[in-house]
Amino acid sequence: MGQFPWTRIEVGAACEAEIRAAVRGTSALPSTAATSRLATQEDAAALTDLFAFPEVNRWIYSLPRPLTEEAVSKFIADMDTARERGEGLLSLNFDEAGTLSGYSELKVWPQWGAGELAGAMRPDLQSKGQGGTGMTATFTWMFKAIGLDLICNTTALDNIRIQKLFQRTGFVYRGDIESQRPDGTIRKSQVWEVMRDDWLARQQS
Repeated sequence: MGQFPWTRIEVGAACEAEIRAAVRGTSALPSTAATSRLATQEDAAALTDLFAFPEVNRWIYSLPRPLTEEAVSKFIADMDTARERGEGLLSLNFDEAGTLSGYSELKVWPQWGAGELAGAMRPDLQSKGQGGTGMTATFTWMFKAIGLDLICNTTALDNIRIQKLFQRTGFVYRGDIESQRPDGTIRKSQVWEVMRDDWLARQQS
C-alpha cells in the first residue's frame, strides 16, 4: 500500500506560502449551483441531512462518522481551522430556492503543491452532468487560482463512474492505498493523479 499524496515534490518555502495565502483568501469553490459559499456552524443540520443520503456517504471516506449533527459541526470547525492554516476549504452549494444542493471539500498539502477534492450533490441532482462539469472547472481553478502543481484523488475500488471520469480527463492511476475514515475504519482506495501542465494542456486542446 502506498502513501497519500502519492507523489511528493517539495515546492519551497515561497511557493508554499503563496498556496497557503490563496487558500485563506478563498470565499467559495467554483460551482454550477445558483450560489456557493464557505460552510458555517449554522449549516450543520442541513449538511448532516445531505451526508445522510446513501448516494453521498457511500463513496466519500472523509465524511464524519458516525453521521451526527454534533460530528458534522466538529467537521465544519476542523475545516475552518484548516482554512486558517491554508490547508483546506469546505464550500457549500445552494439551489435557486436557497436549499443546500451539494458540497465540496478541498484538502491541500502546500509543502508539496498538492491537493485533493471531494464532494457530492443531492441525489435528485446527480447523473445530470453538473457534477462532472463542476469537477472539471474546480480542478482547473485549483491549478490556476490556488497554484497547485498536482491533484491527487482517491476513489473507492468499486466507484467505476469516477474512475472512468479520471481516465477521460487525463488522470493517471498510481496504485492502491488504505484510506482511513474519521472513526478509524479503513476503505481500500485507488489513487489517481494529474500534474498541472498535463491538465492545462489537455483543457486547451
